[in-house]
Amino acid sequence: MNILVNGIETMVPPQVKSVHDLLIHLKTGERMVIVEWNKQILKKDEHRGIKLNDGDRIEIVHFVGGG
Repeated sequence: MNILVNGIETMVPPQVKSVHDLLIHLKTGERMVIVEWNKQILKKDEHRGIKLNDGDRIEIVHFVGGG
């Protein structure tokens, strides 16, 4: 399946079926992230229930500390 992740066309393997699976596949770890799926910001508890489809647009933003 091909999806856009942060504006980059990305081929994901068949076992990546949900937003949760995608975050694991991309190795985001335990980082605090905000996910936008097809222009809709998701709550963390929605990640497992959102099934990905070919052509979906995902934006992932994570927080960076510094000073």
